[in-house]
Amino acid sequence: MGQATEIQENVVERLRQEILAMQGLRVPLENELRDTGLGIINNAFPNQTFPVAATHEFISDNAQNGAASSGFMAALLRILMCKGSCLWVSTRCRIFPPALKAFGISPDQMIFIDARTSKDALWIIEEGLKCQTLAAVVGEVQELGFTESRRLQLAVETSRVTGLIHRYGSLPTNVTCVSRWRITPVASIGEPTIPGVGFPGWNVELLKIRNGKPGRWQVAWNPDGFKVVQQPKVIEHLPARKTG
Repeated sequence: MGQATEIQENVVERLRQEILAMQGLRVPLENELRDTGLGIINNAFPNQTFPVAATHEFISDNAQNGAASSGFMAALLRILMCKGSCLWVSTRCRIFPPALKAFGISPDQMIFIDARTSKDALWIIEEGLKCQTLAAVVGEVQELGFTESRRLQLAVETSRVTGLIHRYGSLPTNVTCVSRWRITPVASIGEPTIPGVGFPGWNVELLKIRNGKPGRWQVAWNPDGFKVVQQPKVIEHLPARKTG
């Protein structure tokens, strides 16, 4: 009886991994298993690890939230870039390269490209995601349709590069990114023995995660990495209100 149960569990697990692979979420390879330092947030992801070789969407509706999202992505990149460089593509540069040092990233590890149009930016992002020598690609765009997002996801499934797509000032639409995040700033969190301005802090909302569990956390950053300072909150999706 015990052996039969074990066989059934193995079959179910194998089918689960096959479904995840078809949805663009493969089991991380040995050299891709990197601890991003997100702690208990990892429990929200399938395979309990931040999905690499996938595209992630970050949405911002104003400059303040945009800056918070850029900071959070930079903190993620510190780990993702341990074995390669990053391409940062936008139509209008919103990042101050020297500030990346606060997150342990040297600006010479980054390749910045300012495209003339959104169409050009999406083409550069797609080509960058096909480049296996890159560790990650950050793309700042306003609009992203389902077809364009599908092309990006197909690119990373082959190259195993991680894509972080930051959308400014547009309403969320249906895209194939494996996750959707909203990052907003909170008051800086200081150290008891160090006076002055503290380290960055964010409200981190994982609005959507394929085959995972959305949630909300308060996260702080210091030179040692992320620190989740508040227990997770599950985001409940209310049923649509009936009309008529």
